[in-house]
Amino acid sequence: MKSLSESFLLLILCFCCRLVQAQNIPVYKDAHQSIDTRVKDLVSRLTLEEKASLLGYNSKAVPRLGIPAYNWWNEGLHGVARAGEATIFPQAIGMAATFNDDLLKEVSTAISTEARAKYNLAIQKDRHLQYMGLTFWTPNINIFRDPRWGRGQETYGEDPFLTAHMGTAFVQGLQGDDPRYLKTSATAKHFAVHSGPEAERDHFDAIVDEKDFRETYLYAFHALVTHGVESVMSAYNRVNGVPNSINKNLLTDILRKEWGFKGHVVTDCGALNDVYETHKTLPGPVEVAAAAIKAGIDLDCSTILQNDVIKAINQKLLTEKEVDQRLFELLRTEFKLGFYDAPDNIPYHAYGTDSIHNASHIALARKVAQQSMVLLKNDHNVLPLNKADYPSIMVLGPNSASFDALIGNYHGVSNKVVNFVEGITGAVDPSTRIEYDLGCDYTDTTHFGGIWAAGNSSVTIAAIGLSPVLEGEAGDAFLSKSGGDKKDLSLPASEIAFMKQLRRDVKKPIIAVITAGSDVDIAAIEPYADAIVLAWYPGEQGGNAFADLLFGKVSPSGHLPVTFYRSINDVPDYKDYSLKGRTYRYYNGPVQYPFGFGLSYTTFDYQAQQSPAKKYTGKDTITVSLKVKNTGKMDGDEVVQAYIEYPQVDRMPLKELKGFKRVTVSTGNEQPVTIRIPVKELQKWDLKTHGWKTYPGNYKLILGSSSQNEKLKFNFEIK
Repeated sequence: MKSLSESFLLLILCFCCRLVQAQNIPVYKDAHQSIDTRVKDLVSRLTLEEKASLLGYNSKAVPRLGIPAYNWWNEGLHGVARAGEATIFPQAIGMAATFNDDLLKEVSTAISTEARAKYNLAIQKDRHLQYMGLTFWTPNINIFRDPRWGRGQETYGEDPFLTAHMGTAFVQGLQGDDPRYLKTSATAKHFAVHSGPEAERDHFDAIVDEKDFRETYLYAFHALVTHGVESVMSAYNRVNGVPNSINKNLLTDILRKEWGFKGHVVTDCGALNDVYETHKTLPGPVEVAAAAIKAGIDLDCSTILQNDVIKAINQKLLTEKEVDQRLFELLRTEFKLGFYDAPDNIPYHAYGTDSIHNASHIALARKVAQQSMVLLKNDHNVLPLNKADYPSIMVLGPNSASFDALIGNYHGVSNKVVNFVEGITGAVDPSTRIEYDLGCDYTDTTHFGGIWAAGNSSVTIAAIGLSPVLEGEAGDAFLSKSGGDKKDLSLPASEIAFMKQLRRDVKKPIIAVITAGSDVDIAAIEPYADAIVLAWYPGEQGGNAFADLLFGKVSPSGHLPVTFYRSINDVPDYKDYSLKGRTYRYYNGPVQYPFGFGLSYTTFDYQAQQSPAKKYTGKDTITVSLKVKNTGKMDGDEVVQAYIEYPQVDRMPLKELKGFKRVTVSTGNEQPVTIRIPVKELQKWDLKTHGWKTYPGNYKLILGSSSQNEKLKFNFEIK
């Protein structure tokens, strides 16, 4: 038995050993230190060459310090993209049509769970692949100002307020709620004033005045920064003559100093090359590297910073201290993600295969698709179909069995994608006769299939519209005639001719389901269909979700996050970035369907419970309470939309969404809804003082189910 003194000595020795070990741990590996302290220590240990190697998206390993190789480029617009099996949710524009930010947070929470699981599985196999990391270059919160823009499908629509709320919810789900660690890193893109023309994005100069700049193009970015988005991506284009990726006013003065942004800034891919190759505002890559670092770029999605930062320092265009600041902001994100801590300390380290594309995520994809689809027409209440009344169903059209028309762009893959044919077939019993035919393609205006068979069926479902090869990003939408954008609002001429022929020969009900990521000319086919459903690009459960609406399992509840104009002639020149005459906020002409529009199988009545006050000051909050009653014959969801009409001051919006709430109401029952709008939210940019101003005068609060629907109205004054 050891003596008491021997035991005490052993205890002292153990304590000393642990003390020595603690003293030998580098500060940057000490999880008890603050993140900023750890990052500063790591930066101080790097050589200049190592620092430069970390500034590109394909970041190099620094083995002597335990820094792993890492590819920063990852996508998760509506599901983990380009990384194998993953749940494919509806395209972003479809998710915006839900007007349900709580549901969108559920979606992005599922996406980040799958992302962590994929990352864990890849690291276990020592794989450091592109699209398998934790830094997601999403969401796209640019304003969908013009329906020709092919990438508008990636956005949350034309309204800054809706975009800000949906984008914030998406970021919160991606980044998680752990107080120490990010679940994944989200990126607000493309900063700023970026929405086409797509084919000219690498050299285009968006001219915009300070008022539109602040009120429209920066609004959602400011909101996401306020709510802690970890990253911001600079856009390809110039704004008022300055390429975004070397725009110090934008990236430092506004983003960091004015808004207090604490994350990192990444360029869009190849954007620094554009500065000297297409914008031609600087002579070469060395000058661009220096300008980017000075402006506030931390990470380059190309190789210019990695290749030319040291040259810029040698030419006295840049200092190493300036590089250190950029690297500090970049590496801080890695520390927040837990790259330098023991896996057991990270709350997401145990996620694995069972977290990827599981039953709950698939069910969520179906729910979101249900809520995203917009009922545009329903003559004589032909929908929902009673299965017993339709023993034979013809499903036809170029998008009936199309994978592309379901998944949009920036998508994952799955072996469980359910197209419209499969969804309808799975929703009926085997005694129902189902037939399928392609019907037409995107080009032939004279040769059609399936029309004779449709005439022999009880009902015809025609799946037509666009696909991501007709609208999308430059290069990806390879059938687009204008570099990814659309030239007009037209559906393919072949589909219009097909629908005419179908209506001519088929006297029984025809239901059109249209896929698209943007405003399309519904009027061209409207006379030939008894009901029309806009499905967007509805994701992997699109077929099941549409069948749920078709047969009345759920009532349609999607609402348009963009205005559907009658003609492209109703909007200004595509290259004009002024908001005059654009979006429901500034366009007062006739439309196909207004912003916020969406039909239901039931009806709702609004009853005011608490009216707003008559007068407010700038520090107050406008509060209105109401009850929404389901006055129809089916349970359903209503989206209460709150719009503000402003005093008649020059360049005020016609009206503006400032609140919304989705509520589920069973038939014959009612649900309470309360909407609060801070008066500060009604401020507008004053061009004279270059600041925000609350304009005194008479205002109106309008509650309804679209921007042109007025169920309750209240007048109030701001002093």
